[in-house]
This record gives sequence, C-alpha cells and structure tokens, in this order.
Amino acid sequence: MNGRNAKIVATLGPSCQTEDGLKSLIEAGLDVARLNFSHGTHEYHAGLIALIRKLSIDTKKPITIMQDLQGPKLRVGDLPPEGLTLSFGQNVALISINHVENSSELPKDCLVIPMDIPDLAGSVSPGNHILLDDGHLEMEITSVTDTHISAKVILGGVLTSHKGVNFPGAKLDIPGFTEKDREDLSFGLEQNVDAVAISFVRTPQDIETVREAINQKDKSKANLPIIAKLERPEAIQNLEAILDVADGVMVARGDLGVETSPVGVPIIQKRIIRSANHKARTVITATQMLDSMINNPRPTRAEVSDVANAIFDGSDAVMLSGETASGKYPLESVSMMDAIVREAEQHFKEWGQCQSLIDEPFTDDAVSMTHAARELAHDRNVSAIAVFTLTGRTALLMSKVRPQVPILAFTPEQRTYQRLGLYWGVTPYLVPYASTVENMIDIVEQVMITSTPLKPGQQVVIITGLPVGAFRQPNFALLHTLGEKIK
Repeated sequence: MNGRNAKIVATLGPSCQTEDGLKSLIEAGLDVARLNFSHGTHEYHAGLIALIRKLSIDTKKPITIMQDLQGPKLRVGDLPPEGLTLSFGQNVALISINHVENSSELPKDCLVIPMDIPDLAGSVSPGNHILLDDGHLEMEITSVTDTHISAKVILGGVLTSHKGVNFPGAKLDIPGFTEKDREDLSFGLEQNVDAVAISFVRTPQDIETVREAINQKDKSKANLPIIAKLERPEAIQNLEAILDVADGVMVARGDLGVETSPVGVPIIQKRIIRSANHKARTVITATQMLDSMINNPRPTRAEVSDVANAIFDGSDAVMLSGETASGKYPLESVSMMDAIVREAEQHFKEWGQCQSLIDEPFTDDAVSMTHAARELAHDRNVSAIAVFTLTGRTALLMSKVRPQVPILAFTPEQRTYQRLGLYWGVTPYLVPYASTVENMIDIVEQVMITSTPLKPGQQVVIITGLPVGAFRQPNFALLHTLGEKIK
C-alpha cells in the first residue's frame, strides 16, 4: 500500500546495475525490472537477476522481472568508430552481411552500408522508404537486386554501428521468433523470469509460437505471462485477435511511430489501452516517456503531460527505457515518474477515461465477483479489498475493475507473488496456505494489522473461492471488520 496504483517498469543497464544503484531505484518506486535481451550476455543477465532477487528480499518488495526478447530487429552492421556521414542526394547501397563480398561489384561512387538483416529482395520495391536510427535518417529505394538495395539519401546525418532499420509499409517475410530468441527464452525460463515480452508481434500466431516454445522447454511454466510488444502496423490491424491470446500488451511507441506515422501514435495508443482493458489484459505504455531525462535532471513539460495522460487513458504501467538503462539520471527518472503518476491518480476521478474497465462477456463468475466486491467496497466505505489467489488471475481481474480502495493480494505461491508486482493497484503478500475461512481471516488480520496502515475497526472485503483450501475461482465475498472474531 504505497499510495500509487499504476506500476513503474524500468529498463536495467549500465546506469543502474550496481547493488546500491538498483536498490535506490527500488526504493524510489521501481516495480518491474525490464531486461533487454537486445544487449548483454546470459552471464550478465544472470547476475542482474540474482541481484534483483536479493534486493527484493532485502527491501521486502516483490520485483517482477520481465525478459524482453530482441525479435527480428533489423540493424546496421559494423561501421567505422566515427560512423558514416550521409548527405542529401547521396547514392548508397544497403547490402546484407551475407553478401558483403559482392560489394566490389557496386559503382565506385556508391557508399556501402552493411546491414545485419536477411535478404529482402522480395519484400521491398523501388519507391519504398528506409528509416534508420529511429527515423533520424531517411532514404528512398531506387532499385533492388538479389544482393543489395540501392537507395538515395533524403534525410542525412551521421550513421553509427548497429542502429535500427525500418521499412515502413513493407511486409517483411521474416520470422518473428528467431533462434536467438529461442535460446534467450530457454535461459529466461531456467532463471525463472516472471514475464516475457516478445518483439515485433504481427499476428496471434506469434504469441502461440512463443507459448509452444515455453511448453516444450518447461510445462510447469505454461502460464508464464506473455506481453506482446505492438510495433508493427499489422499488429494494430490484428489487435483484437492478439489480445485474445496474449496476457498483456506494450504500446511500443518508438518503432510504432517509425513504422506508421508519429501523428497517428496518440490515437493508436488510446485504442490499444482501451481494447486491452476491455479484455482484462495488462497494458504497458512505453518509449520516450521521459526521454529528455537521459541527459537532463528534469523532464520537459510535454513529457510530464504524456505520462499523466497515459495514466488517464487507463495504463496499468508506464515504462522507462534509456532513462534508466543508460541515462545520466536513472534515480531522478524513477522518482519523477513516481511523482507524476501519483499526481495524475489524485485527479483520476476528474480526468480519467474509465472507472471500471472490463466490458467483455466472461463465461465464469470471477468478473462478476470482482465487480460485486468493488461495489460493496464503495457502498460501505470499505478500506481495502483482500484477494486470495493461486495464479494471480483474480488479482488481475480485481485490478481491472479499478476499485477506489487498495487491493491486497494474498498468495502462497512464490511465482505468483513475484508476478503480482505488474498489476495496477495490487500489493502482494506471500502467505501460508489457508484451509478454512477462519484460517484465511486470521492471515488477513495478521498482515493488515502488522504490515499496513489499517487499524482494528476498519472494514475490508475479502474475496476467495470456497472451499478455501481448493483455491478455486472466486465465488465468495465477505465483509469483515478488522479485529472482530467470527463466531
């Protein structure tokens, strides 16, 4: 019960990889640690995971670890340390690293750029545009052969090694789940990550492919939450179908703005958030939220408004990328994000776009029970809602109906306890198994009186499934006064 509902996701990297640095971020408000597998070795990430788990115990705060797989990221190959200067009108040839030996056949006035990408001859055409380094440089394709792409520079600048490459409008026939992703996923499962984010999702099949890979590796982790990063136009076209099979989505505005159009991103963001909430899926808004804080101790006013509006739209979490991974002010970035979210949530009744989010029909009783608990809490001036959960699903659904009181989630499962750090408004507690209603209430009493500001005499709503020891989906709600024994 820290007074903030939306969660903060922070990307770890060189700026916050020490024990003291990471501990300061946790104390400032970090809830979810994002490990970007586009960078770093398995040994490096294993060290970070061990450190996160240690600090989670030390701070008595569950930190959710989200593994972010690289996906088929298209990148520039190795260039000179100073990079290449591209000028307007210059002729260039983009050549796959698999065909670099053929570069001698190109015209002498043509600047050769090696690309760490598969052969794209069948996917792009003359007239298509190429964006590099998040759209800071632009080219137009003039011709395509089996070995290279010829293009003319439209927007110049300095290009350095391993910058991203985008082909907006092109339907690239490349696998969304690479061999590197499979190896990284296997490593993540061995390290017991709490969620996995997959990049460049285009269709529901992309999620199913990853879920199948999880099952093949370790069936006990079959319900590992999968977060679909929405970066491609095809993902927006298939949004509803993707939401049907994913556990959550990330509004990945960086590549989304390059692949579509920057002016369309705010509308797409609102659509994704609304659709995800209607289907009770976790939604993270990400990329450049406090981007100026990579180099400055304070954000721009526009960035502050951006974060606040993501909260008003109904985001479950907001994410920091370069701000914490490689920026100069990682602690200030988390502290500022925390302050912005808290201030926005103080005014959510006035400006928020939703009060209760789920509107999809569900065949089970869980959604009805969470709606009932919410209404009971508001009707009786209840101080908190206590949820007993084995997998975390009831806590997620309770979160999605957005009660105006804290949600305390009790679970005997360590794995669930760690995942609950991602859910809006949920404070997790790791507790023993309860076998009876009386036992369950004793657990609630002990935790609430010793670990929260709640006092005897205050009322709480408890929801669970009966019989208690079976941990079935919720079918029972109890209005309980703290300190009052059941007779």
